[in-house]
Amino acid sequence: MLSVLLAAVGLAAGLPKALLKGSIPSQLQSPGGLSAPLVRFIGLAELAAAAGLLAGLYWQPVGVAAALGFAAVLIGAVGFHAKSGDYTNPETRGNAMAPAILTLIAIAAAVTLGLAS
Repeated sequence: MLSVLLAAVGLAAGLPKALLKGSIPSQLQSPGGLSAPLVRFIGLAELAAAAGLLAGLYWQPVGVAAALGFAAVLIGAVGFHAKSGDYTNPETRGNAMAPAILTLIAIAAAVTLGLAS
């Protein structure tokens, strides 16, 4: 169940970044932010994680690797939000908490899949 939830999140978060469409990619590319190729790479990594999490429903080692890879991407997002000061700003703190919470869920998914194999 965690894998399906994370795959949906990876798809929803990764597609706009990979296509460089919508408000999130433009916010990430704001002055002093990330380059367009890096935003696209992050989006593709999130889409790959989503595919791997779904494949992991049938072959657990792939799901474990995808969950850990997604956790690594999310840890990068936590660092980005910390560097941007989003955790100290009450207006941006709520959105910035999503990658932190999802990191814990991705690690839980990896552990769950690892124990299932």
